[in-house]
Amino acid sequence: MGKKTATAKRSSAGLAVNIGIAEADRAAIAQGLHRLLADTFTLYLTTHNFHWNVTGPMFNSLHDMFMQQYTELWNAIDPIAERIRALGYPAPGSLAEFARLSSLPDAPATPPKALEMVRILAQGHEAAARTARELFPRVEQAHDEPTADLLTQRLAVHEQTAWMLRSLLED
Repeated sequence: MGKKTATAKRSSAGLAVNIGIAEADRAAIAQGLHRLLADTFTLYLTTHNFHWNVTGPMFNSLHDMFMQQYTELWNAIDPIAERIRALGYPAPGSLAEFARLSSLPDAPATPPKALEMVRILAQGHEAAARTARELFPRVEQAHDEPTADLLTQRLAVHEQTAWMLRSLLED
């Protein structure tokens, strides 16, 4: 009983994690979710920054749209982190970790013009969608349906939001 098996790694509390997913799969999935969490947090912070700093003739509509988007992103952070914990691994939670793990750049130090904000956010949502999609082969191989469901939900949001943002950039 004291031995670790491929499916029963001990948690930080000393309890075995045996949810029917091999330890190697859980570790790889948790690492992918670390990247998705970092992308989500970085995109949240950038979107909130742009909400505060948008100016110009589209101020009202972009200010409101950015608020809806950062609220959705904020509400997505906890389920991603909790899925990492359910897999038996700690969730990253520092700005340094997020900066290291994220595929997105930090928000510009000087707020860009409104349409550049829209372009940056569209690219951020596309990047987050790619990060989520990269995880699917491992998740499917491990028969990790809860993570697959989470990824499907995140993909739908990121792809739809990217489309809506790109639509604002068309002439």
